[in-house]
This record gives sequence, C-alpha cells and structure tokens, in this order.
Amino acid sequence: MTDTLPADRRSDTEPAPEASLATPYRTETCGALRAADEGRAARLSGWVNRRRDHGQLIFLDLRDRHGITQVVVDRTVAPDAHAAASRVRNEFVVTASGTVARRLPGTENARMATGKVELRADSVEVLNESKTPPFYVNEPDASVDESLRLTYRYLDIRREPMLRRLLLRSALVQAIRQVHHANGFVEIETPLLIKSTAERYPALEAAIRERHPYSVPEIVAWPIERGLPGTLDEKGDRSVPSRRRARSK
Repeated sequence: MTDTLPADRRSDTEPAPEASLATPYRTETCGALRAADEGRAARLSGWVNRRRDHGQLIFLDLRDRHGITQVVVDRTVAPDAHAAASRVRNEFVVTASGTVARRLPGTENARMATGKVELRADSVEVLNESKTPPFYVNEPDASVDESLRLTYRYLDIRREPMLRRLLLRSALVQAIRQVHHANGFVEIETPLLIKSTAERYPALEAAIRERHPYSVPEIVAWPIERGLPGTLDEKGDRSVPSRRRARSK
C-alpha cells in the first residue's frame, strides 16, 4: 500500500526538525509530522491520495514524495474548507492549513509514519484539479499495461514503485559524486541539464542535425559556455557557431 511511502525516520517523541523544506505552500512535508507536533499549526500541500466523505467529516490522505498525512475537515468547524474538500477527487493538488492533533484511540495507522496524528484543517484550497487518471496511481500493486504507463509517464512516476526507484537512483548518483569530489575529481559534462532527447522534439532535432553534425545539446551549450552571441543572427535565422569556431573564441 502507498501508506508505506518513504518518510522521515523520526521517533514519535522526537519533534520535527527545522523546516528546511518549507515553501510558501507548506510548513513541512507530508511525511514529517509526529505525535510530538501535537497542538501546533501546520500547512501541508500535496496530491490527494484518497478521499473519504462521511458527511460532516471529510478525510483527505495528502501525499508527497516524503509520505502521507491524514487531513480531517469538519463541516461544523470549517464550513468553507468542507465545501472546498467536497469537490476534491484523487490526484487533485491541495493545500491544507490547520492544527496537528493526535488521532482518536483505535484510529491510529501503524503502517504510516504519520499514523498517530492528523491535521485538523480550518482551510483547504485546491491548487490544481485533475481528470480521472487512466490507472490507479495510489495502488502500487495494480496491474497496468506497459504501453499505458509509457503514454502517461508523468503519472507513472508518482506510483510508489517508480518513486522508490527514482529516489534510489538519486541517492546512488549523489554518493558517486561525493566520492569523486572528495578525491579531487572535477565533474565535466556538456551539458549537465540538457540531453539529446529525440523523442521530445523529433522533427526539430532531425532538422538541426541535418545542418549540424553534432548533437542538439552542444548547439545550446557551446554559445552559452563560450560567452558567444545569441543563437539568432541579424537576419533572424538560427545560427550556431561550429565547434571549431567556438573553441577559437
């Protein structure tokens, strides 16, 4: 179940650390709150993993890559927030503000790192709506056709199996770089953040390759790295200095 998403590995009695991941949309992540945070104000933002409507009470499981936190909206306490939560569906992006409280006895969820607390919301805002996904994002064990996953890749990477792989890959690359830097290596890649991806702009890349026998990233990188003029010439045509000319500068 997605209730076991990666979360901050703190004990229930250990208070939250400084909110280094705080943004204008959140004071902490959806995996940060613990029993020691009871009574303080918090604001969370994330995807709606599940929604349960019990009439007066609406429960939202709010998810980000750090974990899941249950948000409770009471119509008698926050009618405006309840009205906003009433139209929320799975995968809506929501921000909720309120007070951290312990769950009632018997309602704790031991499978969740945040399972002993909930956010009792006094404000709920829909940041972005979502259409019904073509497959269940919140069901990691659900069988999904491979072609469908590739078509909706941006949804597939939200699923727990893909999320764990991405986090593992990030940690592995970071460890490799740390070892290299600690031993005096200098990382040089041209470019670092732009790679040749023919599947994104096949027609554009094919046209550029016909005129320039080197990869598209180099076309972008060389003028920037060498401090050369922009990629538009005086006539407004795309023109990029060749590698030999770029080096001579």
